[in-house]
Amino acid sequence: MRRGRPIGSVVRQRMKVIISELGSSYGYQIHKTYTERFGRVTRECVYYHLKKGVDLGLFRITDIRREKGRFSWGGVAEKKYYSLA
Repeated sequence: MRRGRPIGSVVRQRMKVIISELGSSYGYQIHKTYTERFGRVTRECVYYHLKKGVDLGLFRITDIRREKGRFSWGGVAEKKYYSLA
């Protein structure tokens, strides 16, 4: 029997479906689509599974864009766009 957490994840599989339908998308848009379709999930969980998916080779970062605006944390937001690997 293997020790530790299992590699597979229901959340990551559902995110894979969402990304395949959207083509390329950033974390917040994936989170918004996920909650509309499958129910509540935290943003931290979505970003964790995006990072883990990149590490496992399921997703890849296709673009990183910096958008200027008036945000609560400052004047620039960095959006990483993900697609299927």
